[in-house]
Order: sequence, then C-alpha cells, then structure tokens
Amino acid sequence: MLTRASLTIRLHPDDDVVIARSQLVGGTQLMDEKVTIAGLVPPGHKVATRAIRSGEPVHRYNQIIGFASRDIAAGEHVHLHNLQMGAFDRDYAFGADVKPTDYVTHPASFLGIVRGEGANAGRVATRNYIGILSTVNCSATVSRGIADAFMYGALASELARHGNVDGVVALTHGSGCGMDTHGEGMQVLRRTLAGYARHPNFAGVLVIGLGCEANQISSLFGAENLQETALLRTFSIQDTGGTAKSITKGIELIKEMLPQANAVKRESVPASHITVGLQCGGSDGYSGITANPALGAAVDLLVRHGGTAILSETPEIYGAEHLLTRRAIAREVGEKLVGRIRWWEEYTARNRGEMNNNPSPGNKAGGLTTILEKSLGAVAKGGTTNLVDVYEYAQTVTSKGFVYMDTPGYDPVSATGQVAGGANMIVFTTGRGSAYGCAPSPSLKLSTNTALWVRQEEDIDLNCGEIADGTASVDEIGAKLFALMLGTASGRKSKSEQHGYGQNEFVPWALGAVM
Repeated sequence: MLTRASLTIRLHPDDDVVIARSQLVGGTQLMDEKVTIAGLVPPGHKVATRAIRSGEPVHRYNQIIGFASRDIAAGEHVHLHNLQMGAFDRDYAFGADVKPTDYVTHPASFLGIVRGEGANAGRVATRNYIGILSTVNCSATVSRGIADAFMYGALASELARHGNVDGVVALTHGSGCGMDTHGEGMQVLRRTLAGYARHPNFAGVLVIGLGCEANQISSLFGAENLQETALLRTFSIQDTGGTAKSITKGIELIKEMLPQANAVKRESVPASHITVGLQCGGSDGYSGITANPALGAAVDLLVRHGGTAILSETPEIYGAEHLLTRRAIAREVGEKLVGRIRWWEEYTARNRGEMNNNPSPGNKAGGLTTILEKSLGAVAKGGTTNLVDVYEYAQTVTSKGFVYMDTPGYDPVSATGQVAGGANMIVFTTGRGSAYGCAPSPSLKLSTNTALWVRQEEDIDLNCGEIADGTASVDEIGAKLFALMLGTASGRKSKSEQHGYGQNEFVPWALGAVM
C-alpha cells in the first residue's frame, strides 16, 4: 500500500533512521525514503532507512545514538533488540559556536513581586508563599502539621483573609542526620535549604529542627550566613516540649508573618527577572522533536529579553555534552561541564552502575533506546544561545543567560537544586505524562504528543504535539510558551498548582554514606 511520506519525520538528511508519526505496519511503503516497513513500528519509534551492518554507528539528529548490535535491514524497527551503546570520541571544540546574543530593544514584562528588604531586596518573586523547612526528617511531621492547619484545617479561613499569600507549604525531606557533619552530603543539604530560605518566592520562612540532629539549626545558619529575622524564624521540637506544643508554636509564628507577607502588590517588571529551570521527564521518541525544541525556542526568547534559563540533569546530557561545550563563552566554562561529566562517570562506576542505566522503562517504551539518543533530544531544551556558566548543585545562579547546573536526572532532585539556585519557574516537558509540581516555584507541563494531551489535558499546560502533527512550527509553539511563561510569572496558576502539587517534590540530593 502507498502512503504519504509524512507518516515519518526525518530530522537530518544524513540520518540513518526516521521517526514514525503513528503506528506503522509491515508492508507500508514510505515514498520519500524508498523503503518498505518490515514488521510493526510503534509511534515515536525509529525506522532504518538503509541497511546498517553490525557494529556500524547509527545516526539521528546527525549524531551517533548507538551502534548496530546486528545487521539491520532497511525498513526495520530500530530499538533495543538491534541498537546498543558503544565508545566513540567527542569533539568538544570549546567555544566554536559562540555568537553574539541578539537582545531585544524593548524587553517584555510581567507582573512580579519586588522584595524590598533583607537578603532578597530587589529580587523579584513570581509567587508569594510562606515556607516551613525541616532541618531533619524528625521534624517533618511537625512541619506538615503546621502547614496543613492553614491549608486544609481550622486556620484555612485565617489564610484566606490574607489573599496575597499563595499558601503555607511544608518542604520536608528524609535526611539531616546519620551523616558526616562535615561531608559533601551535609554541604549540599545545607546549601539547598539555604537556597530555599532565601528564595524570593517565600515571603517568610520557618525552619524547624528536632534538637539533636546532625544538621543543627545553628550550624546550618552559620555555614550559610543566614540570620534570624521577623520573616525567618527557627525553633526545635525538643526545646519547645514536644509535637503538639511545637505545632501550636509554629502556628503562632506563621500568624505573625501573615500580615507582612500579605502586604505586597504585583507590579510590571522586565522579563529579565525570570529564571526558569528546564526539566524533562517521562520522555519519548517525540521529546527531541517537539516539546524540547519548542522549550529551547522559548529559552532563546527569554535570553534575548535578558532572562536566565538553567539546563540540568547531567546523566541526561551524557553523549551530547559536546553540543554544549561548543557554545561555552570561555574554555574554562566548557571544561567545568566536562569535569562534571567525568565525575558522573566515576560516581556511577564506583556504585557499580553505568551511565546507560538511563533511559527508564517508560522512555524505552516511548521509543528512546540509549542515553545518547535521549541526551541529544534533552539538550534541545537549552535552545541555541551561549553557555555562560556552569554551577554545582543548588549553587546560587548569578549569571544572566543560558547556564548549566549539575544535578541528577531524577526530576524532583534536579528541580529542587534548580529552585535552590534561584529558579522562580520550572518548565517540564513530558511524553508519558509525568505528575509534578515544585513549590514555591510554579511548574508548567508540556506534552510532546497530541495523544498525551487528549488523554491527560488536566495535567498539561501546553500541547507541543502540534509540531509532530504538522499544524504548528517549533517557533510558533515556542512563542506561545514564552507568552504562557510571562502569564504564569504574573500569577496565573499552572495545572500542577491547581491540583496542589509541590510539597512532596522537594527532594534534596542525598550524597554520601548513611551512617
């Protein structure tokens, strides 16, 4: 049977595979490719357009995504059964693709909240929460009890009377003790908690400890140069006298913060005050074709308007890092990125793992075969502008433009680091339907395919599947996303906020031995 060539997507003239737009059955002829489908090819999966001998590299995006593990015939499904990882050299070509940024003359604006005092003076918030941070797992229940009283309990009416406060959220975790008090794990935890304590989207913060934990409040504040104020309060459960008394005390402290937290107004500010964390989860074969490039187009617009975008998830740029080093504004910036790649190679090796442990089963079901293929699609989220700096996990991002932060690929851990670094918004692409939010920063979800949008629209803010459908271009969806980002930064609630996501997704990166 004869069909249109539009049943598949070719990403580069020199690619060895094309991508199925819909399920292809054996005998289907692809006119432009001059091949006939052999067997069944699911949507989003790869089809060989030429015969590939065992051991030969296979190209997608005009980049190597793996090597044939056996002979592959033209028209055959290319996936786990015939494609595998292999070693090859990358040309890092530091700075080879650096180009001047075309900044706009009249930057876009949004309605933000300008903080007027303390460490956050002059910083701009996209949300206005009061946060409760636990120093240790042992203070998590008390922290949640205080927040729940305002969000769902007897004090909900009290919170409602302060209409400019978006909510009271408890961000708890499973660490803070049983660890080296001077080790890397403790340093990362404290850096993360401090980043949240200083985050402009928090009008006020209450830090609660148990009293005997390794991560003492005094040590946290000393290490991170934090000082208690009327809007940054602390106490420990043991000093207060137990659970019930601690919840009562915490409620009274939040009550004291509410009037001052409520005394804010949104005002027009430049888009340069937006710092967005870029995430992808539940990726599929369309991610690198639709949602990720569309997000990259929006990132290019944001950077041109003076804003900042943070690309992360180091295990998910593995094999594509050379595309980023070419954009590094200085050799040392590119070498910092390569240094983090080498750290991850050593980290996975000493834990008896491998970098190709990613993609996940869901990624593979969606058409992604190797981490090389996944990474090449993932870096598209970063657009095309220069890479201006590289940060370690949860470090404060001070540079403007496109930057990189070293994080794991696990989305909650990765985004937690980005928000600690200052991201006041997260944009998250998904092909399988990830459920995610990230208080205190709003999170926008993008679907890579229209089928997901139709099935799970209640969780998705924008459908990028129109690109694969041929009804919209990458630039058109990117412009639509940029407008959505401005609206969300101005206070429009995302789907994840409407559903109440955001507290459970606070997951600091746990490094080092549990003692």
